[in-house]
Amino acid sequence: MPDPFIVAPRDSAPRTSPAAGGEPAREDVAFGALAPYVADPRVTDIFVNGSAGLFVDRGRGAERVPDWRASEREVHDLAVDLVGFGGRHVDDSSPLVDVRMPGGVRVHVVLAPVATGGTAISVRVPRTVDIDLDGLSAGGTFPPEVREWLGSLVARRANILVTGGAGCGKTTLLSALLGAAPRNERIVTIEDVAELRLDHPHHVALEARQANREGAGAIGLARLVRESLRMRPDRIVVGECRGEEIRDLLTALNTGHDGGAGTLHANGLADVPARLEALGALAGWDDHAVARQASSAFDVVLHLARSAAGDRRLIAVGEFRQVAGRLEIEEVSPWRE
Repeated sequence: MPDPFIVAPRDSAPRTSPAAGGEPAREDVAFGALAPYVADPRVTDIFVNGSAGLFVDRGRGAERVPDWRASEREVHDLAVDLVGFGGRHVDDSSPLVDVRMPGGVRVHVVLAPVATGGTAISVRVPRTVDIDLDGLSAGGTFPPEVREWLGSLVARRANILVTGGAGCGKTTLLSALLGAAPRNERIVTIEDVAELRLDHPHHVALEARQANREGAGAIGLARLVRESLRMRPDRIVVGECRGEEIRDLLTALNTGHDGGAGTLHANGLADVPARLEALGALAGWDDHAVARQASSAFDVVLHLARSAAGDRRLIAVGEFRQVAGRLEIEEVSPWRE
């Protein structure tokens, strides 16, 4: 007789999604056997790779949990339950889903056979509550003199682009920056899946919506950026620019909406212009249009990186410029001037 699986059978812990009516399930119940890892303050990411194993990241990279056991059916059922708890659906016709749980945890699911090794669950656990610029400075993300300079960027309503690789702390830094904004300002944030958690009394969060089962009802980031302009924002923020919404953000920042911000995936500071050109092409802009718009829209670029040991640090600061009609970036150290 094989050893019992760690994951509880689906029918042994019935759950009700808040979106489905009835008594809402607790989030720890929805996460089932993953709940202890979600509750661990050191854990930032959780990965279930079908029946092959569970990995968690406690700041030192993904590490296997040796005593985890689960069948593909159990992992599949867990994925379906998690997505349902978040108010969305996942099935063979829609096998890839990204969902935000009520408590802010982000869950991404890829069902088999699209995930060839078995259903893949990726969980991003936000650890940005009560994190401000002082806290990041104390934690080593940047030195004290940089903290003062970052605060001055917010105070003078600079437009900021935060860049870096996945999991390097872009959302955390942006949340801390926005939390330092004056309390009488209205901040509107736009995200594919809402992750920004601000310590600010006037924060309106807009989240993109996937299409329903009939393929209708989708609301993308580009439309949300346009709609945000009608909400009289003091600051417009796009949590992550991935496509044509870059056109609307740059347009907004070039038409009197200062104090705005966005994040962008990039391997290094020198790669940022090429990434913006690629996104601009998706919006129908050529390289020269991107250079004109980006160089006038953003005052500063903050680039973060994550070391092999898991440390997240601000490693470079840049400013855009136009050279022969193309966008380039120059590394600067303005806090040392």
